[in-house]
Amino acid sequence: MLDLTPQQRKFLKAQAHSLKPVVMIGGAGLSEAVLKETERALAAHELVKIRVLGDDRAVREAWLAEICNQLDCAPVQHIGKILLVYKPAEEPRLHLP
Repeated sequence: MLDLTPQQRKFLKAQAHSLKPVVMIGGAGLSEAVLKETERALAAHELVKIRVLGDDRAVREAWLAEICNQLDCAPVQHIGKILLVYKPAEEPRLHLP
């Protein structure tokens, strides 16, 4: 899993403010299809918002950890039902401080 400094997290949160969620985790939970779609979105955008429809915070935390472990990305933020993850592209578009 990728590690970010507090300064990098702050920068990414600011960049994500205007983003819309591009991946949604529904009633079926964290499926293989959700992981593949998240991987595609990370490759295209580097910084991705994921909306989770479940109400259980512990489950959302577990899913965030699972996504980051399987896709080798960094958790940036978990606020409410929104997860924010980051994975730099081969040629990064977002230049972290």
